[in-house]
Amino acid sequence: MPVYVLLSTLTDEGRKTVKDRPERIKEVNKEIEALGAKVLSQYAVLGPYDFVNIVEAPDNKTISRVSLELGSRGTVQITSLAAIPIDDFIKSMKKR
Repeated sequence: MPVYVLLSTLTDEGRKTVKDRPERIKEVNKEIEALGAKVLSQYAVLGPYDFVNIVEAPDNKTISRVSLELGSRGTVQITSLAAIPIDDFIKSMKKR
């Protein structure tokens, strides 16, 4: 199944929510699963993003729906990246 990297930045409202209820982060993971994707791993990070999630989803449409649904709430901004396993990438370069 395709893998995606979601880079998330909390809005002011999102920071307040996480401060008041940090367990909300794991609740969102369940919502992601209900939308057809699965969180494989998750990290809180320092720098321009607040969280990095490695997510599995059947296709780009599903991950687009996840990003739009979560982003529409006004608590987070998400950048979604398709991830290509390095062995697959190398094979694709050799087929030229």
